[in-house]
Amino acid sequence: MKGLLGRKVGMTQVFTEDGVLIPVTVVEATPNIVLQKKTIENDGYVAIQLGLEDVKETRATKAAIGHAKKVNTAPKRYIREIRSEEMMSYELGAEVKVDIFSAGEMVDVIGTSKGHGFTGAVVRHNQKIGPKSHGSGHHRGMGSAATTGLGTNKIDPGFTMPGHWGVERTTNQNLEVIKVDAEKNYILIKGNVPGPRRGLVMIQSAKCSKGDVEAKVLVDYSKKNEEE
Repeated sequence: MKGLLGRKVGMTQVFTEDGVLIPVTVVEATPNIVLQKKTIENDGYVAIQLGLEDVKETRATKAAIGHAKKVNTAPKRYIREIRSEEMMSYELGAEVKVDIFSAGEMVDVIGTSKGHGFTGAVVRHNQKIGPKSHGSGHHRGMGSAATTGLGTNKIDPGFTMPGHWGVERTTNQNLEVIKVDAEKNYILIKGNVPGPRRGLVMIQSAKCSKGDVEAKVLVDYSKKNEEE
């Protein structure tokens, strides 16, 4: 298991040399800094703590500043742990870059889904709409909240009701890495990933992958521009 923190930039499309269009999400992942290593002896589990994006010391707490100074770096805006024995070889203060992944690998992308505010049960839970005939009196309501005659006088957990939709931890599994650019610190992932533009995402090795695939050969437009 290996992982990296980054920001979702947006979606675009690339073409293979065979003329196949591939929709991709661009994730910008500047070098992550190893802030701490958790071990079985000290913490009861194995994990590596990564930090992304520097912040001014005037905007950080004393605890965050002291934690970062242990590895001679600036306090970070985002700090996350990844349970990985594979990454324990990194030293404290080392940089983790996008080149830990390669084209053709399958990854899971974790992020916070977009917020949609307060929505009804039809939109939030795909509930069926009631009869549209005159006098129905029930079109987009949530329906009966009865407990099927159990006499418990309470609504069971999980009942589909109107409420706040979105802003939840979401994981898109088994996404293919199309391209990795270590110089410009970005990675192209096939399909969509959770969250809004500039939202924080975590890229990890796929847990339920059936295996990596052959890397796609993309059209290189930079060479064509140089020839012209």
